[in-house]
Amino acid sequence: MRLLSICLTLALALALFACDSDSDGDSGGLDRGAATTAYADVVSASYADSYNTAVALDQAVDAFIANPTDATLQAAKDAWLASREPYGQTEAYRFANGPIDAEDGPEGLLNAWPLDESYVDYVVDPSNENEILMSGIINDPENFPTISREILVGLNEAGGEENVSVGYHAIEFLLWGQDLSESGPGVRSFTDYTTADNAARRAAYLGAVSDQLLVNLQEMVDAWSADGSNYRDTFLGLDTEAALQNVFTGIGTLAKSELAVERMFVAVNNQDQEDEHSCFADNTDRDIITNTQGIANVWRGSYTRTDGTVVSGTSLKDLVEEADADLAARVDGEMTAALDAVNAIPTPFDQAIINSQDSILDAFNKLQTVGDSFVEAAAAIGIQINNELPD
Repeated sequence: MRLLSICLTLALALALFACDSDSDGDSGGLDRGAATTAYADVVSASYADSYNTAVALDQAVDAFIANPTDATLQAAKDAWLASREPYGQTEAYRFANGPIDAEDGPEGLLNAWPLDESYVDYVVDPSNENEILMSGIINDPENFPTISREILVGLNEAGGEENVSVGYHAIEFLLWGQDLSESGPGVRSFTDYTTADNAARRAAYLGAVSDQLLVNLQEMVDAWSADGSNYRDTFLGLDTEAALQNVFTGIGTLAKSELAVERMFVAVNNQDQEDEHSCFADNTDRDIITNTQGIANVWRGSYTRTDGTVVSGTSLKDLVEEADADLAARVDGEMTAALDAVNAIPTPFDQAIINSQDSILDAFNKLQTVGDSFVEAAAAIGIQINNELPD
């Protein structure tokens, strides 16, 4: 009998230890550090996918430059579209005090927009569509005799935010050209890289910005890699509450302010395709969908890689569910509703802002709702956040 009593006591003690070893030491519940580790794993995997798809893009660009044809141009366009899929999801890591938005961070070199086409290359004269203005860095060999990665980086946003010289959208413009169509994307010809004026300079520009994209994405891969002393170590070394505050702030700000307002409402309000994200390739619908998917990835602690494998772990949803199951279920439902709404926006986006405004505004409202609910969800686990864009 005494032996049985001792065994029961030991079993109870082991059970209590097991429970406590899975806690953060404060709430007696889920390990909040496991949620920040899962976040770091998701970030690392999605930046690695972004880099790998950009390598494929760079190879396609090199093949096009070496042999400009309709087929090689289309292959480069396809590679650009594929590269945007993982990168769009990484937008959920912005506004979270991470390296992408650091003072010396690469965000402005990767994804700056809108882009003034006339800063880079020739454009159609807005006052006479039959006239071409030979504008931009490419057509100004006197002031820009050399085209290189370093020079183009130095020219990025020089003299104005729309003076974008590098990044995804500079490559997009150099592949598609201006979008002057009501039903499709830009129709730049491969002959811009063979017989057109300054074809060699245009090719040098395209090759340089494609190379630069790899440099900047490698920075993010290195910053979040599990293999080195880097920002990932700094992030995981933060007080757990501070780390979770950064994570919640990132997805709350993207959903409520940057995506809903800056990337959707402004375009609807102005009815101007110059205010859409990927205006040359007509890929803005995918930008909006992947941005929203990135928010869902962070909330649910799961990311599906480009090879189909899944990286997952303890999620923000799990933490909130432990504190308030009804609230977690409501926010998760709002997240699903936002995903459904952005997927329902008709394409192309530059026509939807004119003919399907209700659809865009429905998605806008649902993103704002879930953005506000992230504030409530964070508060449920004792974390205060602000989902407004920083000044």
